[in-house]
Amino acid sequence: MDDTTNDSGWRGSRDLWLQAAYQALLEGGVDAVKIQPLAKRLDLSRTSFYWFFKDRVALLDALVSLWRDRNTGNLVGRAEAYAETIAEAMLNVFDCWLDPELFDSRLEFAVRSWALQSPETLAEVQRADTRRIEALAAMFTRFGHAPAGADVRARTIYLTQIGYISMQTREDAGERLKRIPAYVEIFTGQKPEQRELDRFFARHASRLDRDPAERA
Repeated sequence: MDDTTNDSGWRGSRDLWLQAAYQALLEGGVDAVKIQPLAKRLDLSRTSFYWFFKDRVALLDALVSLWRDRNTGNLVGRAEAYAETIAEAMLNVFDCWLDPELFDSRLEFAVRSWALQSPETLAEVQRADTRRIEALAAMFTRFGHAPAGADVRARTIYLTQIGYISMQTREDAGERLKRIPAYVEIFTGQKPEQRELDRFFARHASRLDRDPAERA
C-alpha cells in the first residue's frame, strides 16, 4: 500500500512526523510533542498521523528509539572501534562529542529533561547510562586495565561529558579541539601519538569553520 498518498491527498510519511516530533521535543520539551500542533506545523490533517502511529504514546516511543539508536548505539560503536592504543580508542570516543551525527547533545538534554517527569523515560536513561559506562569500561579492560580502574575511568569520562550537556555548555570547537590531547592524557594516563592526533584532527577539521552554536 502506498504510504504517502490517498484519495484525500498527501499525508506525509512516518519520518516526516517523527522529525517534526523531534524538533518539537528539542524546542519545547515533551509537552510540546502533541498531535494537533505537529499537524499544524506540517500543514497536514490530524487524522493523517494515525496512518503511521497508533497514538501519541507510539510517537513518544519512536523518539526514545531514535535517541537510543543514535546516542547509545554510536557511543558504544565508537568505544568498540579498532584502535592501536587506549589513547587512540579515547580519540574514537571523542568523535561522538564533536559530531552531532554520532551523538546528538540537544536530543540527549531533551530526553534527560523528559526523564524528570516520566518514570518510564527515566528507566530508559538509566539503562542507557549503564550500557554506555559498561562500553567505556570494556574499552579500558581491552587495553589491560584492571576492571575496578576501568570502571572509574569510564565513569569519569562519561560523567564529565554528561555534565557538559546538562550544563548546556557552549564551547568553541577550536578551543575544545585544543584541549583534546590533554583530556586524552588525563582520562587514559597515556599521551596520544602525533599520528593519532593527526588522524583525529583530520576527521574534524571542517568543524573549525562552523558556527559555535551548531557544534555545541
